[in-house]
Amino acid sequence: QVRVVESGGRLVQAGGSLRLSCTASGYTFSNYAMGWFRQAPGKEREFVANINWSAATRYYADSVRGRFTISGGDAKNTVYLQMNSLKPEDTAVYYCKSYYGSGYWGQGTQVTVSS
Repeated sequence: QVRVVESGGRLVQAGGSLRLSCTASGYTFSNYAMGWFRQAPGKEREFVANINWSAATRYYADSVRGRFTISGGDAKNTVYLQMNSLKPEDTAVYYCKSYYGSGYWGQGTQVTVSS
C-alpha cells in the first residue's frame, strides 16, 4: 500500500535552518509530483511548495519563496524541504503529500520557530 512519512521537524530559533524529509512508497515515485503543506494552530492547511519530477518544475507559496527549497527525487524516493531564514510565523505542522491517485498525506511533523 502507499505510505508517506515525514521527518525532521523540531524546535529551532528564528533565523535558523531546518531540513524536512519525506519518503513515499507503494507506487512509482518518479511518476507523480510531491508537495509540502503546513497547518498552524487555528488556521487552515496551506500550500508551501511542490515539485514535478517529469517537468522539473517547482512552485512555492509567496510566503516562503526565496527561503525554502524543495528538492529530491533520488533513489531513496525522498523529497526534501530545506527551510532557511526561519520566522516564528513558519511554526506549523508540516505535511507531505503525494499526488499519486487521489492524493496521499503523511502524518505531519512539527516545526516550531522561537523568537
